[in-house]
Amino acid sequence: MKALVLEGINQPIEIRNIDKPNVEKDFSLITVKTTGLNHRDLWITKGQYAGLKFPIVLGSDVCGLHLNNRVVINPAFFWGENLNVQSKQFEILGLPRNGSLSEFVCVPNSSIYQAPNHLTDEQVAAIPLAGLTAFRALVTKTKPIKGEKILITGIGGGVALFVLQYAIALGLEVYVNSSSDEKIQKALSIGAKGGVNYTSMDWDKKLQEMCNGVDIIVDGAAGSDFNKLVKVCNPAARICIYGGTQGLIGNLMPQQIFWKQISIFGSTMGSDQEFRDMLDVINTYKIVPIVDSVYAFEDVNQALLRMSKGDQFGKIIIKIAE
Repeated sequence: MKALVLEGINQPIEIRNIDKPNVEKDFSLITVKTTGLNHRDLWITKGQYAGLKFPIVLGSDVCGLHLNNRVVINPAFFWGENLNVQSKQFEILGLPRNGSLSEFVCVPNSSIYQAPNHLTDEQVAAIPLAGLTAFRALVTKTKPIKGEKILITGIGGGVALFVLQYAIALGLEVYVNSSSDEKIQKALSIGAKGGVNYTSMDWDKKLQEMCNGVDIIVDGAAGSDFNKLVKVCNPAARICIYGGTQGLIGNLMPQQIFWKQISIFGSTMGSDQEFRDMLDVINTYKIVPIVDSVYAFEDVNQALLRMSKGDQFGKIIIKIAE
């Protein structure tokens, strides 16, 4: 089969002919139609991920065919019985086992779900990793209540946009931040009530004036600005962190956290139950994932370059088969 193979750190991904995966017990072979890129893929190409091995086929998102049915795959394998935390056997499709940037991929039977009928192949491929991460962070961790105010940081990325779409569907009042005024305007056009540019030194004060504090924050950045997130929290607010693109958190005043009774959660990926619940929300509210761009199979390196520049608004999709 044809596959897009990474041979080493900082190497371009190359088209190779490799063997189809062996189908293990309780696994099935999926014909891949479309797949989405995630920052995880980009970080692996740069060597910024634990447990690297080469050669590897990247990719965690799948819209494909199984027994002539169109399916979507939960890329979080072997979560385990404890819904609060993943098991030691937990893994994500695309490392350590080969992923979805190939004509076929082998996945556990328990990870196969019917694709939402109202979505195109490209939109379905946008869902798995980002959609699941967003769902657990927002719904499971922060337990939103209709009418609450939420700040979503770094709007434009796949996870942040899914959080925005879920939040609107669930009746929250949504605010965003970004380094791009254009991305803020796009977020406003799809339902956010307000937004601030975090390159402004006093963006937290501007947000406070705009909304008088927030009840929920979903953050994928962390870094030196995390203390500003605490400042804009209302009493009993919940913050969920699903990423750390800006690095270490510093300058936090613990008094602001404990006096305001703020809860801070960490979250990554999600369980099979959360994947099912996420699909229920997508189907019930007819949520349409936001696709930034679609690339041909052979143009995956250009797609990764676009992701590395951070200009995208939505998911970057790769077409594997017509």
